[in-house]
Amino acid sequence: MAVGSSDQNGQSGPVAKPERPSSPGQEEFEVGSHTGTSISSNEEAVIMDDVPGQGQIGISHRENVLPPTHHTQNRSRRSSSFVRPNNPIVPRSQRRGLFGRFAVIPEVESPLEYKRGTKWTITAVVALAAAAAPMGSGIFLPALPELSRELNANPTITNLTVAMYMLAMSIFPLWWSSFSETLGRRTIYIISFSMFVVFSALSAVSVNISMLIVMRILGGGASASVQAVGAGTIADIWEPVERGRAMGIFYLGPLIGPLISPLTGGGLSGAFGWRSTMWFLTIYGGVMFIMIFFCLPETLANKKPAPTPVTSPDPNSTPLTRVNTATKSIKSAASTVRRFLWDPLAVLSYLRYPPVLISVYSASIAFGALFILNISIQSTFSSPPYNFESIILGCLYLPPSTGYIAASAIGGRWLDHIMKRQALRAGRFDDSVNPPKLIFLPEDRMGENMWLAASLYPLSLILYGFTAGLGVRYIPIPAIATFCFGVGSMLVFGAVTTMLTEFMPQRSSSGVAVNNFVRNFVSCVGAIVAQPLIEAMGNRWLCLMVGLFAWITGNGAIFLLKRRGEKWRREMDEALGTAPKKTHVGVRQVQHVGGVDGEGKTEQRGEKGSK
Repeated sequence: MAVGSSDQNGQSGPVAKPERPSSPGQEEFEVGSHTGTSISSNEEAVIMDDVPGQGQIGISHRENVLPPTHHTQNRSRRSSSFVRPNNPIVPRSQRRGLFGRFAVIPEVESPLEYKRGTKWTITAVVALAAAAAPMGSGIFLPALPELSRELNANPTITNLTVAMYMLAMSIFPLWWSSFSETLGRRTIYIISFSMFVVFSALSAVSVNISMLIVMRILGGGASASVQAVGAGTIADIWEPVERGRAMGIFYLGPLIGPLISPLTGGGLSGAFGWRSTMWFLTIYGGVMFIMIFFCLPETLANKKPAPTPVTSPDPNSTPLTRVNTATKSIKSAASTVRRFLWDPLAVLSYLRYPPVLISVYSASIAFGALFILNISIQSTFSSPPYNFESIILGCLYLPPSTGYIAASAIGGRWLDHIMKRQALRAGRFDDSVNPPKLIFLPEDRMGENMWLAASLYPLSLILYGFTAGLGVRYIPIPAIATFCFGVGSMLVFGAVTTMLTEFMPQRSSSGVAVNNFVRNFVSCVGAIVAQPLIEAMGNRWLCLMVGLFAWITGNGAIFLLKRRGEKWRREMDEALGTAPKKTHVGVRQVQHVGGVDGEGKTEQRGEKGSK
């Protein structure tokens, strides 16, 4: 029923109210220049703007439609505090992910458009969740001597509780990342942390070394989901220009684990026994499950399926029979098996592309050296001339962990700064948008940061090896060496992870999963062979051998990526069909500061054309 009208020029004039008796629950209201009667609980106002220049307010009947109350207004206000006004919120009934409707932070159509505060909240939750996996390995290191005595296992077998944990962390993310690209990030987080809580509790009640190793494998695999999927979440919500800093903050989580876990493990095992370390992991996993359940919305881009064309039945089609139905069922089962068993392993095929292979190699060598260092600290300082207790052993892991955090805090900003500088030097601007934007490439992130890192951690490892056995009065020297090792290795980890999300932007979690697989496999090997090699060669020669190998090959990898990286990346994009849209690249005059290309030197970079 029309209760308002407009003139021919679209200007509203006075409108006479219709003669209509007001019913209970109705009172006069005003909408713009339109006036009429309010809507009762079983009616709703409908704005009809089908005719240009005209507007009508109609009344349609609908059951159980109530006027907004202060409760719904408060909910709307709370939702708007997380998202920008131009970023539509997905209705609760349509939110993706396991129990997605219970998330306090709403799912939105464009995760890149979350407010900055919301982005940092999501980043913090994911970072804390990512701390669970490295915490599970580091918390056990000070307890290994006690574990050997209680379960009657030799040190090499006891080290398997750490080595197999790392091996599981390398394999399981292949499945987690593959499933996250279809099931979404939130579902994987909730399932994996439920498993982590269960297997950590079972580890705490293990009755022999075999049961403990099996439970540790399953717990390590469950906790490793965030290491791959978490980087995908960061890529979902942050633009490339800020992604390096965000990735650095994300990596603070995995580095908090190595910082607090040895100290926590030493204190707990010294006071309550090694089982208390597993109960600590159980509690931590439960707290993180609650935070994920309520604070993490689905951030994976919603890929809308293409419309299915309507076709007429084919007169020559084969009629449906039991044989045809059975054949289709077999094909469907085979497809399911392939999806759940083979497809996750297929991501390893990305290693055939040089940018991925070389980047992963750089991180893997550093990670393998890290676990050789961890085993060496535990082995060296629990033996003569030191004979330190568990709590002191835990304190010895603080210097490298402090180095990780320091590098993570500055490394992300440094990465972003270098990337911007490299793009400016090359004069790469996208002139198809106004104002023009810089065009960033993954290899732009490699600058003096990578050269420094590739030399710092190997030389620090060598210094540690030559000073670790000198006695108590010389302990500050290996402590400084391990701090520098932490800084150098973390610069490598942060740069490689960020570049992999940009080498494979449409499958960022898969790229990080490949990296985790290789580097954790190498670290597993390092954890297994470290003790026998220390006994055979000693710290000095083992660290010298590993350090020289890492220094030579690490610098060689950077040289290859800087020299051939752009060409290899373009070939990979063409092979994968992920080449970016062509954009017009304009010529820019770039004013360089002294010390880069000369004092006050101005030159033209870039060339017109398509990229």
